[in-house]
Amino acid sequence: MAAKIRADGARAAATRAIRAADRAEAEAWSIRMEGQGGPAQPSPTIAQCLNGGLGWLEVKCNRCETKASLPLDAIRRPRDTPLWKLEASLKCRSCRKGRAAPPVHMIKLTETREITPYTWVHPDEEDR
Repeated sequence: MAAKIRADGARAAATRAIRAADRAEAEAWSIRMEGQGGPAQPSPTIAQCLNGGLGWLEVKCNRCETKASLPLDAIRRPRDTPLWKLEASLKCRSCRKGRAAPPVHMIKLTETREITPYTWVHPDEEDR
C-alpha cells in the first residue's frame, strides 16, 4: 500500500516536471521569436505547447502586416509536429490574390487570445 502511494506521488511529480519543462521550452522559443525574430528552428511541438499551457500562436502577414492569434488545438496536424513546420502552410486571406497568398511570420506563443479573431486559411481547407 505504501509503495503504491509513493509511486502515485512520483508519477504526479513527474507529470508536473514534464509540464514545467514543456512550458519552459515553449516560452524560450516564444521569447526568441518575439525578441530576435527567430530562428524558428528548433521549435517545440504542438503537444509541448499545449501541455505547457501556451495554446495560442500569434502570426503576422508579411505583406499586409495583419496579425492574428490561432488556437493550436484547432490545427489539424499531428501533435508531434514542430511549430516551424506550420509557418509555410499558414496563409493570409485578406491580401491573397488568386492562388498567390503571402507567407506569414510566427511572432510568439500565448496562453490566451491576445488579438481579435481574423480568418486565416490552411491550404488543406482551401478546396472545401
